[in-house]
Amino acid sequence: MDDLRGRNTLDDRLIGTLRRVADRGNSTAALPNHVYTDSRTMAAETDAVLRQAWMAVAFDADVPRPGTAFPLAVADTPLLAVRDRSGAVRVFHNVCRHRGMKLVLAPGRTGRVIRCPYHSWCYRLDGALDRTPHVGGVGIDTHADIDPERLGLMEVRSAVWFGTIFVDLSGQAPEFDTAMSGLMGRWSAFDGATFVSGGDDSTFDMVLNANWKLAVENYLESYHLPSIHPALNSYSRIEDHERLVGDDGLAGQISVVYRPTLDADGKGFAKVDGLGDEWQTRGEYVALYPNLLLGLHSDHWFSILLLPDGPERTQERIRLGYFSEDAATGIDHAALREANTRLWQVVFAEDIGPIERMQAGRHSPAFDGGILTPVLETTTRDFHAWLAARLLNA
Repeated sequence: MDDLRGRNTLDDRLIGTLRRVADRGNSTAALPNHVYTDSRTMAAETDAVLRQAWMAVAFDADVPRPGTAFPLAVADTPLLAVRDRSGAVRVFHNVCRHRGMKLVLAPGRTGRVIRCPYHSWCYRLDGALDRTPHVGGVGIDTHADIDPERLGLMEVRSAVWFGTIFVDLSGQAPEFDTAMSGLMGRWSAFDGATFVSGGDDSTFDMVLNANWKLAVENYLESYHLPSIHPALNSYSRIEDHERLVGDDGLAGQISVVYRPTLDADGKGFAKVDGLGDEWQTRGEYVALYPNLLLGLHSDHWFSILLLPDGPERTQERIRLGYFSEDAATGIDHAALREANTRLWQVVFAEDIGPIERMQAGRHSPAFDGGILTPVLETTTRDFHAWLAARLLNA
């Protein structure tokens, strides 16, 4: 079937600029203003980037138990995450197969079936069509021309990792484990550790009046630490960071002086056993392209979902997680969780103003995208080249 959304095209001048950015031999080339401000370019990006890769869309904690559902919109597509009766997370297109009504508007329990409010067609939690009231006339729920086997909810390829739900809207991305093999291999020391999403005291949201890519770029570099995060830079200095570049779809920064102290007595969360010496003072902060920011430490982790809302607005959803159920939700750790959440809230909030001011600057005709410094912004350069190549390949 022809997808008209795939016909979004790019301006010829923009294509020339993107070719320069995609050339990894150019160490300073940066994305131009249009890629951050123009709705037509955003539409092309949605088709070429967001729809063609594994994209983070929600948290597994959004569907905490069987029979719960969480509606979301991804790349202009209404979707529905559901935890089925077996406990597995599944993602469906959030539309009834009868007349296309959006099935679920708000998170919550669905019960045994998902019922369309228009004509009461019902779907089981595995997506199968369960009941079609009056489809053969009043009081007759079957008809020879209506085949329930062919009218179940349309499922979207999905996976759960690091407490995060991913989808592949194209259905053609590599297998999830293959696509994530670089980061999975890098973090293999944590294989076997129990990843538990924190409770309500470990989650918060932010809104950026800026393009989602600026949030990725900001996360990728430590160059701004002395200026924007003076408190953080006092104990995790710019010179205490290393850069991670080019594992085909991810980049980030590494702190080699991570030493958490969350209360006056120096208490913290228990660390994962058997990690080895390097992880005792190590924190890795990775952008998993296109839209997931991850932070991993020996005692906790976090996920940041970047959900684009047009070219100049981004919703950020942040959830912290831990390595035991007690640390994640137990009352004995409540004060530590609150302190940890507050620490990251402060750091992330400090980035909002600078990111929004960069967005404002991209409306200036005197700015053409600027340059990236060839040492401290190699991570951002990697992201720009990755995204430009995908726009051009489309």
